[in-house]
Amino acid sequence: MADDPKLLLIALVAAVCIGVAKAGFSGVSMVSVVLLAEVYGAKASVGLALPLLIAADLMAYPAFLKHGSWKPVWKLLPATLIGLALGWWLLGKIDDNIARRIIGGCVLLMVLIQAFRKLKPVFFDELAESRGFGVAAGTMGGFATMLANAAGPVIQLYFLARRLPKMEMIGIGARFFLLVNLIKIPLNARLALITPDSLWENAKLVPGVFVGIVLGRLLIGRVPQAAFEWMVVAFSAAAAARLLW
Repeated sequence: MADDPKLLLIALVAAVCIGVAKAGFSGVSMVSVVLLAEVYGAKASVGLALPLLIAADLMAYPAFLKHGSWKPVWKLLPATLIGLALGWWLLGKIDDNIARRIIGGCVLLMVLIQAFRKLKPVFFDELAESRGFGVAAGTMGGFATMLANAAGPVIQLYFLARRLPKMEMIGIGARFFLLVNLIKIPLNARLALITPDSLWENAKLVPGVFVGIVLGRLLIGRVPQAAFEWMVVAFSAAAAARLLW
C-alpha cells in the first residue's frame, strides 16, 4: 500500500485522472493505468483501480440516463466476455514483471489506436464498418480491460462507427463500462487482486475520483479537447514505454 506521502499523492493524481476521464476526457484514463502500476505494482494495480472505476461509473451514470440505451451494450457483450475470460486466465498465469510489460503493451496499443484514429479518420471509419469489427473490438476490449483497465479507445472507436450522436454515445459507454466493471469484481477477487487492504486503499483515493469528475466538468467547456487529448497521447506513450522497458 502507498504509505509514503509522495506515493499516495501520485495515487491520488491517478484517481483524479479516472474522474476526469469519466467526465469527458476519455484519454486521461491511460495516465491513471500507468501511475497506479508505478505505485502499487502491475498486477495489484489492476484490482486496486477497479473499485475506483466503478465509483466513477456510479457518479457519472445518472447524468446520462436520458441518453443512449442498453441495446448496443447487449450486442457487444458476448465478444467482450470472451476477451474478459482470456485476460483473466492470462493474468492468473503471469508474474508481476510480465504483467508490467503486458499492461504497458495494452496502454501503448490503445494510445496508438487513439492517435491514428485522429491522423487517419477515413481509414479507421472503414475499418470500424468492416464485417467482424464488433467481435474484434469486443474481444480486444474485454482482454485489455481485464489486464489493464484500458479498453476505452477501442470501444469508443466501435461506438463512433455506429454514427451515434455524441451524448447517446457517451450514455451507451457509461452503461457498457459500468456493467463490464461490475462483472470484473468476482474475477479480480478470485485472483486475490481485491482484498480488504486494497479496499481500504480505495477508501483513501475515492475523494480524488470525485474531484476529477468535478474538474473534468469544469474543463470540458474551456479546454480544447483535441489539444488536450494529444497531450494525453504523448504522456501515455512515454509512460507505456517506461512500463515496457
